[in-house]
Amino acid sequence: MGSNMKILLTTEGTYPYYQGGVSTWCDLLVRRLPDVDYIIYSVLANPFITQKFSLPDNASVVKMPLWGTEEPAEHLNIPFSQVLRAKLRTDESVIKMHFLPIFQDLVEEVVKPRKDALHFGRILIALNDYLQVYEYKATFKSELVWKTYKSLILGFCSDSNNRIAQPDVYGMIQSIGWLYRFLNIVNTPIPKVHVTHSSAAAFCGIPCAIAKLRYGTPYLLTEHGVYLREQYLSVSKQGYSSFLSTFLIRFVQSVVGINYATADQVSPVCNYNTRWEKRFGVSPRNVKVIYNGVDDRVFSEVPSAPQANPTIAMIARIDPLKDILTFIRAFSIIRKTLPDAKAIVYGSVSVQAYYEECLALREQLNLNDSFIFAGHTSNMSAAYQSGDVVALSSISEAFPYSVVEAMMSSKAIVATDVGGVSEAIGETGIIVPPRDPQALADGLIKLLKNPELRHSLGREGRERAMNFFTLGKVLDLHLKSYIQLAARAEERVVERIKPVAADLQKLHMDRGYALLAIGQDRDAILQFRIAVKEKPISSYVPVLLTEIARAFNRLGEYDQSFQELDKCKAYIDWLQSSGQEIA
Repeated sequence: MGSNMKILLTTEGTYPYYQGGVSTWCDLLVRRLPDVDYIIYSVLANPFITQKFSLPDNASVVKMPLWGTEEPAEHLNIPFSQVLRAKLRTDESVIKMHFLPIFQDLVEEVVKPRKDALHFGRILIALNDYLQVYEYKATFKSELVWKTYKSLILGFCSDSNNRIAQPDVYGMIQSIGWLYRFLNIVNTPIPKVHVTHSSAAAFCGIPCAIAKLRYGTPYLLTEHGVYLREQYLSVSKQGYSSFLSTFLIRFVQSVVGINYATADQVSPVCNYNTRWEKRFGVSPRNVKVIYNGVDDRVFSEVPSAPQANPTIAMIARIDPLKDILTFIRAFSIIRKTLPDAKAIVYGSVSVQAYYEECLALREQLNLNDSFIFAGHTSNMSAAYQSGDVVALSSISEAFPYSVVEAMMSSKAIVATDVGGVSEAIGETGIIVPPRDPQALADGLIKLLKNPELRHSLGREGRERAMNFFTLGKVLDLHLKSYIQLAARAEERVVERIKPVAADLQKLHMDRGYALLAIGQDRDAILQFRIAVKEKPISSYVPVLLTEIARAFNRLGEYDQSFQELDKCKAYIDWLQSSGQEIA
């Protein structure tokens, strides 16, 4: 990597280890903005997942596996001796004095129903400070932490005002396990960059939030879907106990809140998603919609000749959210008017049980020969051209690529009114209610029986896509956002959280003096060094260097002591000669 602008792009369960729309979007950014150096911070399920996307020369990757590791530092590129030293200095007295106050604040903030994003951010910073000196696993796995956690949770749940059920033993173990696994993100070093960019208001946004709070690094948050809504739907299907469901949702709420609170620019892929962001207190001045876009060179401008049979194409994975069952029922209605009609669904099977349900309904309605599941295809342009019209029957979407790609292919569309679909289509297609087979069938029949109308809508859709949804426009808007954020060109909102890095020097000083008080000189030296690094030009620096020298003297390391005293003298001489203002 050279001297380009450096961007930390954080992902969760997507790029570069998983296929999907968000991964495709990430790959386009990384490959089509060669003047930007990307560091991909990938939160993934385990370290053994095969990388699906190769990275260009302007990108590197930091893996953050949540599960599949015995030691939380396994994924870190640091010497074992460093981990061992941290583990050896993490004893019960350290945990009691330095970790438990942070941990108690953390647990209370996670489980309480009313959230304070600023307070949660400060807890993450304090935890990050602690983990620069002490070891993660030795801390979280200590009996003292477990006893404290049990006491906190049982006491909190016993108060009916907190609206959370009493946990069983499994619930206690599982919930602290979630804290242990997810918060290892805070244990992973965050590279210094010009701008951080999270692909979701999720756990992968924690590094961006910490960088904003600690260094003031500008933070761009892109929302393809609504993470909190998705988690509501996901948790409701997991069969967790009442306590675990509430705990996990409140944990997610805290994480979503700190993302929204620290992001300088929130860029949903459609206006529809802004309702959630505004509900979370994001200022409209910080919301800038950047629609998904596609490469207009990939998709043909001229529609194909009519098919031998009236044909409907759908490009969608086989998943309950795509509501293929409604499409099958609608197609059964269509066949009563157009007996020779065909339907083709291109997409991989996401949920096997749902696919089997679709096959059963297809057989029940006697559609086996006319309703085709074609599986995954890499030739997207041909898939769209195989149909006279394109259908979308989803019950939940953000701003689907399939709609924009169909428009770019000059195909008329009948789609359900979910998410940002109507924003994409405008007046160039037919919008119908979700879960309504009759309405979907009526719209498709109207287009199949009227070639002039569908060709007209197809041309208008192509024109609209070229005006608003090209890949070039997406790339341009992202690059401009990076430049504006890096240059601090955009107006900052007064009430937003400000960087707290200036206060960190005092925090580390206090910790250093506390360690001196219990005779832990070497740990105190580490804290004093971090304090110097936090604010190198400060009236405290000579005091800190003197304290470091005294600590080395007590340890019998006299050469080190003299070196620190020489640094102190040189520092004072430099300040006097350069006329530097001391903060």
